[in-house]
Amino acid sequence: MKCSDYVVKFLALNNIKHVFGYPGGMATHLMESFRKYNSEIQAHICYHEQAASFAACGYAQVSGNAGAAYSTSGPGATNLITGICNAYFDSIPVIFITCQVNRNESSRGTQLRQRGFQETDIISIVKSITKFAAYIDEPSKLPEILSRAYTIAMQPRRGPVLLDIPMDVLRADIEIKDFISNNAHNEKIFYNSEIIELLRNSRRPCIIFGAALKDSEGIRLARELADTLKIPCLSSMPAVDILAYDCPYKFGFIGAYGSRTANFIAAKSDLILALGSRLDIRQVGALRENFASDSRIIRIDIDSAELAYNLHSDDININAEVKAVIKFILSSNIKLDCPDWLKICCEIRGKLSGLDDLNENNLMSRLSDFIPDESIIIADVGQNQVWTAQSFRNKPAQKILFSSGLGSMGYSLPASIGAYYASGEKIISINGDGGFQMNIQELQFIAREKLPVKIIVFNNHSLGMLRHFQEMYFDRKYFHTTESSGYTVPKLSKIAAAYGLDYYCFKNINEINGDFMENNNPALIEIDINHETIIHPKSRFGQAPQNQEPLLDKNLYSYIMQLGQEKYIERPLTNMENNIIESGIRNQESGIRNQESGIRNPRSLKHYSRALSNAA
Repeated sequence: MKCSDYVVKFLALNNIKHVFGYPGGMATHLMESFRKYNSEIQAHICYHEQAASFAACGYAQVSGNAGAAYSTSGPGATNLITGICNAYFDSIPVIFITCQVNRNESSRGTQLRQRGFQETDIISIVKSITKFAAYIDEPSKLPEILSRAYTIAMQPRRGPVLLDIPMDVLRADIEIKDFISNNAHNEKIFYNSEIIELLRNSRRPCIIFGAALKDSEGIRLARELADTLKIPCLSSMPAVDILAYDCPYKFGFIGAYGSRTANFIAAKSDLILALGSRLDIRQVGALRENFASDSRIIRIDIDSAELAYNLHSDDININAEVKAVIKFILSSNIKLDCPDWLKICCEIRGKLSGLDDLNENNLMSRLSDFIPDESIIIADVGQNQVWTAQSFRNKPAQKILFSSGLGSMGYSLPASIGAYYASGEKIISINGDGGFQMNIQELQFIAREKLPVKIIVFNNHSLGMLRHFQEMYFDRKYFHTTESSGYTVPKLSKIAAAYGLDYYCFKNINEINGDFMENNNPALIEIDINHETIIHPKSRFGQAPQNQEPLLDKNLYSYIMQLGQEKYIERPLTNMENNIIESGIRNQESGIRNQESGIRNPRSLKHYSRALSNAA
C-alpha cells in the first residue's frame, strides 16, 4: 500500500471522519489519498493552516475522539504551531501531519540552515508542545510510529502529536498484513477510603469540577455526583458548562473573573474536592497558600506534575483518573448531611446577586435564551469569553468551549467549523471584534459549505480587555487598543454582504430577539456597543480571590465571612481581613482616580463602589 493511503485509511479506521488542512506542494500525495478515500473520511480545505489546526481542536473537543490536521512543509507547518500549542495546554488529542521535503533535499545531519525549498525542522520546534513528535525517515517505520502516535495522543493526559513525513516517503509503497492499532486503554479501578471519611466528617464541603470532565461520560458522572452529594459545586472557567444553569448545586466558577459567590464559598469551605482542575494562578490567586486557607484540599489529577504544584502543605494529592474516582465515590453510597451549609451558600448568592450585572452580562443572558438546547457554544478570547462564562445560561445539553490555557484570540470561528463536523448541531460562535478579525477568512469556509454557524460579534470598537488595563494602570493612555489610538474595525454589515451571510444588528437588550435562530443559514450577528466596556468582578494580582473589585462594603464582607458561625457578631475584622480589604481599597481608589479624568464610561469603579455599599 502507498504510505499516504495508509495514513488516510488509519485515520478513518480509528473513527476520525473529518480532517482539516491547506494544500501545498509537499502534501499533494496525501491530498490525493484523501480524494481517493473520500467516502470514508472527508478532508476540508480551510483558508489558513492556523484555522485548520483550530478546527481540528474543535472537532476533538466535541467528538471525544482525536482530531487531525495536515499541512505542507515550511510555512504550512509553522502556521500550525498555535493550534498545536492550544491542543497541548487544553489536553486535546490531535494528530498533526506535516508533509516534509524529500529526503534527498533534507539538511538533516548537516550544518546547513536549509537545503530544500520550504524545508523547516518542525520536529525541533514543536517538541516542547507535543506529547510525541517524530520524523519518518523510512517508509517501513510508518505503521508502527503512526499507531504509537495515536495511542499517545489518546492516553491520559491527552494531547497533540505530530508526524513529519517526507514527500518521497508518502509516495513510497509498503507491505502490510493489517493496520496496527494498540490504543486499548483500560480504566484502573480506584479505591481510597480517606476521601469518603473526609467527606463524611466535613461540615462545609464543596466540589470544584475541572476540564478533565468535559467529555460526555465525565459530564454525566459529575452531574450524578452533584445530585448524590447535594453539596455546593463550583468549577474552573473551562468547566463552567458541566452543570446546567438551573442545577440547584451550581454556584459558579472560581477565579480572577469568577463568581463572587463561588470564591466566597471556596474561602469558607472546610473541605474542597478538586476533580481534574489545575487550580492555577487565575483560579486561586498568586499567593496560592491563601486560597481556601482553612480548608483541606483533595486534588485528583492524572498529571502528577500538576499535583506537585502545591497550594497547602497538607494537600491530599491523588494521581488518578478523575472519572474512576467519581465512580468510586458513587459506589460507596455515601450520604452527606449538610443542609445548613447549602442554605448558607444560597444566602451568599442572594446577598451578592445582581451586584455585578453589567449591560454586556445582561445582553449575554438575553442571547442565551434563544439558543437551542442541543447547540454548541464556542467563545473566543477577551471580554466576550468572560461574559460568556459569567452570564450564558447554559441548558443541560449545551456545551461551552474555550481556548483556555493558551487563550488564543481567533479560536472561535475555525473551532466552530470542527465542532459542527463532529456534531452536526447548530454552532454559536461568540467573538469580540478583535479575535473575530484574526481568522476572518474562515467566513468563506462557513459560507461555502452553508454551515449552520451563528457568528455573534460583541463589537465595542476596541480591544476591550487591553483597553480596560490601560484605563486602570496607565491613566487612560491608550495605545493600539481604540479607534483613536490605531485600532479600527471594518463595517461588519459589509463583511457579511461580501461573504453572502445573513446579517443582524442589535444595539440594546430590547432589540434582541430570536430571528437569527429561525433557520439553518450561516449568519453574522453584530452586538453594537458604543461605550467603553469593562469586566466585573475581577481580582487584582496578589489579592485573595474573594476580594474582587469593585470591593464589597466591609460590613457585608465581614457578614459573609462569618456566616455559619453560631451567631453573627459585629466584631472588628481580623488583621488578615483588614489587610486584604485595605490593600484592595488602595488599588481600587487608584483605579477610580485614573477613570475620573475625562471619563466616558458611566459604569466606573466609583459607581460600583457606591452600589455595593448600598447593597450592604
